[in-house]
Amino acid sequence: MPAAEGPLVVGVDTSTQSTKALVVDVATGRVVASGQAPHTVTSGAGRESDPRQWWDALCEALRQCGEPAHEAAAVSIGGQQHGLVTLDAQGEPVRPALLWNDVRSAPQGRRLIEELGGAKFWAERTGSVPAASFTVTKWAWLAEHEPEAVRATKAVRLPHDYLTERLTGEGTTDRGDASGTGWWASGTEAYDEEILAHVGLDPALLPRVVRPGEVAGTVRDSHDLPFSKGTLVACGTGDNAAAALGLGVRPGTPVMSLGTSGTVYAVSRHRPADPSGTVAGFADARGDWLPLACTLNCTLAVDRVASLLGLDREAVEPGPGVTLLPFLDGERTPNLPRSSGLLHGLRHDTTGGQLLQAAYDGAVHSLLGALDLVLGEDDEDTDPSAPLLLIGGGARGTAWQQTVRRLSGRPVQVPEARELVALGAAAQAAGLLTGEDPAAVARRWDTAAGPVLEAVERDEETLARIAGVLSDAAPLLERTPDTE
Repeated sequence: MPAAEGPLVVGVDTSTQSTKALVVDVATGRVVASGQAPHTVTSGAGRESDPRQWWDALCEALRQCGEPAHEAAAVSIGGQQHGLVTLDAQGEPVRPALLWNDVRSAPQGRRLIEELGGAKFWAERTGSVPAASFTVTKWAWLAEHEPEAVRATKAVRLPHDYLTERLTGEGTTDRGDASGTGWWASGTEAYDEEILAHVGLDPALLPRVVRPGEVAGTVRDSHDLPFSKGTLVACGTGDNAAAALGLGVRPGTPVMSLGTSGTVYAVSRHRPADPSGTVAGFADARGDWLPLACTLNCTLAVDRVASLLGLDREAVEPGPGVTLLPFLDGERTPNLPRSSGLLHGLRHDTTGGQLLQAAYDGAVHSLLGALDLVLGEDDEDTDPSAPLLLIGGGARGTAWQQTVRRLSGRPVQVPEARELVALGAAAQAAGLLTGEDPAAVARRWDTAAGPVLEAVERDEETLARIAGVLSDAAPLLERTPDTE
């Protein structure tokens, strides 16, 4: 392997299922070494993980990176958003972290909206209307169901904050991840004292919000990682903001990420505030904004349908009339946290491949329905002919690519670079060393380069059919399951 041309940095992606680490050459963007280790997540409505597993996975991923990780001059951690990490006075987890896809706090979310001025208040104050995924609803759930855990909590962190703090010994976060909590005011870019008081959370328990480009700290002596003492640590950010950095996207460029969750987002110069709750008004990691819509059911849900049918995930077949809403874990977009999967239009001649294609269609429909709101019709940066950047684990699947093309009617570009969250974190770490905008670093690395699939005619008939079933089935989808 050729020698690195510039200093080395480490970018980390601590996601729902695993932690990945990349050692990257700042001069070229070349990945010098990589490693990955899994996490355990509980199943059912409650989705939890022990944060100590994330640290163990980080140690293992970096061990796999070998000597290049030891030579790194800076490190940054991107992580799954929204997760509630509660720590005691010794910095140990009080209980397992409540993850973003834990939907048990849906009733608390509805109650908070009602108690504090309605959806318009929340959208204007925090940029978003709190759904079950948001950290503020999880804290409210914990206070109601496990008050002893709340009393034992001496620090509240997000997943990436937890790992950054174990590196530096200092409690920090960034504006991108803080904007997904529900207690960070997007207008003032500070913690919202009224919301915190309402949910009984002392602001002294929260981490300091580090500004873009600011050093969060340095690696301390007491750790199990291959970094040298004094290695610079960037503030890190949430996974979607990190992926946006990793792509180097400019304002108005649409992105669709197909992973455990599905997301559509774009960088915007305007602070978003959607009172419908469809678009979350997140901050990005640079100083702009990242309006985003997220679904809970994406690749895992479609793969589950394929498994139930005994089919390969690519074994789709065209066929009219059948609709499958793959809301296997409840859903966030549309906001149906208590819903389950729904199949309509089944006939004697319906094939398994047609059912599988219907699952793809249902998953993509939810994302595309929010894309126009994310981009904003009056945003001067939006180019309707620009390719839709398709990223995430599903982006390389032919069935996913063709479904997105057919239902969006847009050209689709699939970047060749992998692990964009970790690359974005690496670009953020590189920016500490070079003084560059991290997005400009990623553009210099040409991370978005990849084939462009030409636009095809939009399948309006399928879109209309799914929308009709979704509307007609709303009372059923909103019903509380008998299992609760």
